[in-house]
Formats: sequence, structure tokens, C-alpha cells
Amino acid sequence: MVAAAHHPQVYGNLYNSYTVSIAMGLPQSIVVSMRLPAESGRQLRRMARRHGWTASDASARLVEEGLRRAEFAFVDFRDSSLGRQAYLQGSSLAVWEVALLLRDYKRDTAAVARHLGWPEAKVRAADHYAEAFAAEIAEALAENDAVDLKSLQRMLPQAGEFVPRRSRKS
Repeated sequence: MVAAAHHPQVYGNLYNSYTVSIAMGLPQSIVVSMRLPAESGRQLRRMARRHGWTASDASARLVEEGLRRAEFAFVDFRDSSLGRQAYLQGSSLAVWEVALLLRDYKRDTAAVARHLGWPEAKVRAADHYAEAFAAEIAEALAENDAVDLKSLQRMLPQAGEFVPRRSRKS
């Protein structure tokens, strides 16, 4: 059963309309009732407890992640020290980290693909996700940009600046 107080106008895709609803102060959610197998319900409650969420919050997050995975190739979600994040399947990189490389390589997807040893389609998939969820990715990039060597050394005293040496050609 689905009940909604308001049906926001869709602009582009589902996620953009969700963002537009938030920006306009419109209702951000609908109520959906569902039945789960008992074991799935127990797993959902365990996950919710582990994250400090309600079972309802956990199920909403999982549905949202599932919808995003269905829409964006190569994207998966994992727990990290920063919370749940979008990652690229088969890698240890979060989407925002690929976006950082794209920024450094002036949005050259082929160059980033060569750098990572990935097919270019995988880099484009990260770029598409980053475009669709620009605010989410911008926040992660801003947090990363805010960390300088001094703040890193406060957390990791052994950290030092790495300066690559040029290799000598014979």
C-alpha cells in the first residue's frame, strides 16, 4: 500500500525530483507498507541497530540504494568510516574518489581509466552518478579538500609529505 500527501513533479529522474522536493520544502517521503520474510526482518533490525537507525530508516535507505544501483551501472553501496557511501564495484574506490581524479584530470575519462587500469565505461558510470548526486559528491570532495598535511599528522603522527622522485632514464 502506498500513500502520498503530495506527488512532486518529476524533473529528469527520480533522484532529481527527490532533491527538488527537498529544496522546495515539499513532503520528502511517502509511506509504503511491505511484508518481509521473518529472517529478512531480523537482518533488517540488526542492521538498523548496528547503524543507530530505526528499522524504517534502514529499509528506506536500502530501497533507495537498490534504486540507485538499478539506475547506475557499476555502483554499489558499502559501510565506511564516513557512513554508507557509493562505491565502484570491484574496487576500493568511492564514487567521490573517482570524481576527484576526474577533477584532477580535467574530466578526461580516458585518462582516468588508464590511470586506474579500468574500462572507460566504469569511469563514465562514476561520473554519471556524481552528476546525478552532485550535492552528495560535492560534500565528500569538500570534506576531503579540508584535510591538509597538518590535520592529517594530528590524526596520524607518522604521516609525512610524499614527493615522488623523477626516475633516471638510461
